[in-house]
Amino acid sequence: MARIAHLSDIHFGANDPTIVAATIDWLKEKQPDLVIISGDLTQRAREGQFHDAAEYLRALRENGHKLLVVPGNHDIPLYDVFRRFASPLRRYKRHIAQDLCPWVETDEAAILGINTARSLTIKDGRINHDQMQLIRRRFKGVAPHKTRILVTHHPLFELPIGQGNELSEAVGRQEDALQAIADAGIHLTLAGHFHRTYAEAASKMVAEAGPTLVIQAGTATSTRLRNQEPQSFNWLHVEPDNRMELQVIVWNGEGFQRASHVGFSLDGNQWHSEELSTHEPATGDFRGAKTPSAAVGR
Repeated sequence: MARIAHLSDIHFGANDPTIVAATIDWLKEKQPDLVIISGDLTQRAREGQFHDAAEYLRALRENGHKLLVVPGNHDIPLYDVFRRFASPLRRYKRHIAQDLCPWVETDEAAILGINTARSLTIKDGRINHDQMQLIRRRFKGVAPHKTRILVTHHPLFELPIGQGNELSEAVGRQEDALQAIADAGIHLTLAGHFHRTYAEAASKMVAEAGPTLVIQAGTATSTRLRNQEPQSFNWLHVEPDNRMELQVIVWNGEGFQRASHVGFSLDGNQWHSEELSTHEPATGDFRGAKTPSAAVGR
């Protein structure tokens, strides 16, 4: 079994230092096999913000964590127009990672990160045809029993996590992107961007998506909350033959606490979910957070 912590939208420059420290402590205690951070490490892609983000990643590595990190739209300068178009991710590459499409393979899973942040789209994401071919190529030789995971900042799907019943924006070239993940047999997509927690089988959203389960992370440490959903991150147990558990780890004002706990199993191309018991009592005030157990099956 692979234990994966999925954090997103750290937003150094608009973050809560107490919560940042709490994530370090929580991860040090639990010792996941992999820590994934799906973009928006900074608020405005400024030098000092990247320095703080790099120090955060250094602390995680010093605690023994293996990392897979991709950039988000906030990691491209917004107001520095020259830098935005001439060298949009230079600071990210200098402080965080040179590789914008990182790859990790374990005994249980194969994980690929893809950069969806672009200069022209401001907040929305895109995926290009070279990246689609990379997805197909990387997963081509992966053993059948391993869970195939794709990490992006922007979700590949339109999700019902906007205001009211509005669907969120999907990545540009969505139809081609979905064909690529279907061709690659992706089992799990992990993303952030909306600061909202969500989980659903892709087959309930689009006709042709292959055996894909869509999981969104909330913001781990940002003070910019959406619909008063508190800071949170995802804790995944990935087992061979496409079984997994997802638990949402929620900030209750004093510390992180285990909340919704959902099990998933793949039967053919269809994911089935089962709500599991929460290991720790949910005594904190989560301010109406939408958790995956509430979102599954909508």
